[in-house]
Amino acid sequence: MEGRRLSITPYIAVIGGTGVYDPGMLAEVSTNTIETPYGSVTYQTGMRSERPVVFIPRHGRQHSIPPHLINYRANIWALKKLGVQQILATTAVGSLNPGMKPGHFVLPDQFIDFTKLRVSTFYEGGKRGVVHVDMTSPYCNNLRHNVSLLAKELDLPVHDGGCYICTEGPRFETAAEIRAYAKIGGDVVGMTGVPEAVLAREAEMCYVTVSMVTNFAAGISTEPLTHKEVLDTMSQNAANIQTLLNQAIQNAKPEDDCDCRHALREFGGFKL
Repeated sequence: MEGRRLSITPYIAVIGGTGVYDPGMLAEVSTNTIETPYGSVTYQTGMRSERPVVFIPRHGRQHSIPPHLINYRANIWALKKLGVQQILATTAVGSLNPGMKPGHFVLPDQFIDFTKLRVSTFYEGGKRGVVHVDMTSPYCNNLRHNVSLLAKELDLPVHDGGCYICTEGPRFETAAEIRAYAKIGGDVVGMTGVPEAVLAREAEMCYVTVSMVTNFAAGISTEPLTHKEVLDTMSQNAANIQTLLNQAIQNAKPEDDCDCRHALREFGGFKL
């Protein structure tokens, strides 16, 4: 179905990462396009538990966009323009931590940014000015805690907290890089968590990364890394991912305030 928009402002959005390309958990799905200063964004809307939800497949419906070329600013701007206040962002990650095994969920509470070519702000001077947003706690603590509780209630293997290492991609990491990342405190490694989390904070939206461990990282695993392995693990755990997202959507509380929504208070708030 094309072009039919929701009559209710959507409160929550899902950004689907590798292996999560289709809003299968939603009913009454329609596809639309919205314009932003950074380009157009195609998104889908639908209903879940009588709640309107926006869905954006980060890599495109056919995984046609590599991580370093994703239009992160356009995606986050579009969600803000649509009225979204909470973002559930799925990612596939490799594990540096022996306790975080393939098939486990990890809800990071910190990240370390090793990307090189990505613009990570809406504020580049000029009319919008310059903003230095506080990223002491880069993910929404309230939303992360709520998703963690839901995962535990569903008896899903989940780690509430962890350090997400974000690399530029699209290549996988070397064994030496993984050893270095582990030494500085990394738990999992992926290619899309930054600048998405930073932009969501600038846009004053609650944001949580729901990471699925798909493999042990280079040098930890004894097998060569392949994209097929990542997709296979995501496919095997698709039901768990969908169940957790469904519960998170159902339990979202639009009336609850959060510090994330006042992140730019000293700068007069975020303005489209």
